[in-house]
Amino acid sequence: MRNAGRSAATILDRLCRMVRPGMSTLEIDEAGGEMMRDFRVKSACKGYRSGNRVFPSFTCLSINDEVVHGIGMPDRILKDGDVLSVDVCIRENGVIGDNCRTIPVGTVSPEIERLLKITEESLYLGISQALHKKRVGDVSQAVQEYVEGAGFAVITNFVGHGVGRTLHEEPQIPNFGNAGTGPQFRKGMAICIEPMVNMKSPQIRMAKDGWTALAVDGMPSAHFEHTLLVDEDKPEILTIPEGEGEADEYINSKLAGLAA
Repeated sequence: MRNAGRSAATILDRLCRMVRPGMSTLEIDEAGGEMMRDFRVKSACKGYRSGNRVFPSFTCLSINDEVVHGIGMPDRILKDGDVLSVDVCIRENGVIGDNCRTIPVGTVSPEIERLLKITEESLYLGISQALHKKRVGDVSQAVQEYVEGAGFAVITNFVGHGVGRTLHEEPQIPNFGNAGTGPQFRKGMAICIEPMVNMKSPQIRMAKDGWTALAVDGMPSAHFEHTLLVDEDKPEILTIPEGEGEADEYINSKLAGLAA
């Protein structure tokens, strides 16, 4: 899973670096597919089944009020001031690497910058609670309190999850809840923590494609995610891009940034 996490994170990082105004989401998705072939991994999104529906894209690319599961399309053109959530889920040697990042396209407003900052910071606050013998609710409350304290809304329709040989495993890890409740974490568990945050309303609606979830209020949304291993002293983040150092250094720098 360390290998799969590193591959997923490196592909995500490279995709985010190439995003520019004027690109279509299909261009970005096709680039993601090429990178996956170069890494000799497979998309865990493309071909994913939900009932009779099959997800058609290598990645999930969600613009502005699209919360999650946006599909790469030739007519979805990025503009200056947009935000784009890039979600990369891959399968390597039978296991999953899953991560997401929301990035500004060109220059965005200060309030949207703040939305992205708060959502990413809530991810690391949640990660810091994913310790041996703590409970899912400890992660949930840490995320919810921070997001709502900043005036934003936690989405309740989608949650984090266990991960391993399949994309979605137990336990479910909501971004809302009460500390001390829910399943207990155990050392070595692999999980995904992924705050999804709206500007004002937590409510969503589904697009006609049956996949894309949108914020009901039409305002921008943010989504950040890491795959990690539960441990006793601090969790081990697995989705760290090549060139970013070791897992301990990475999470320490992120948590230090929060403290500052």
